[in-house]
Amino acid sequence: MMIDCDTCTVRGAACGDCIVTFLTIPVPAGQVDLDEAEQTAIGVLAESGLVPPLRLVRAC
Repeated sequence: MMIDCDTCTVRGAACGDCIVTFLTIPVPAGQVDLDEAEQTAIGVLAESGLVPPLRLVRAC
C-alpha cells in the first residue's frame, strides 16, 4: 500500500491523529509504502488503542 499524503483529502485536518504522522514525523517526501504485514500490524495496534489509525482518505 502506497500512502501519498499529498493525495489525502483530509490532509491537515486529520494528520495529528494519523498513524503515518505518528510513525514518520516528519513524513519523508509525503509518501510511505506499507507492505501487507505492516498494514496488519498497524491495524492490530490501532484496534488495541496503542497507536492512531490510518486516516488516509483518497480522492475519487
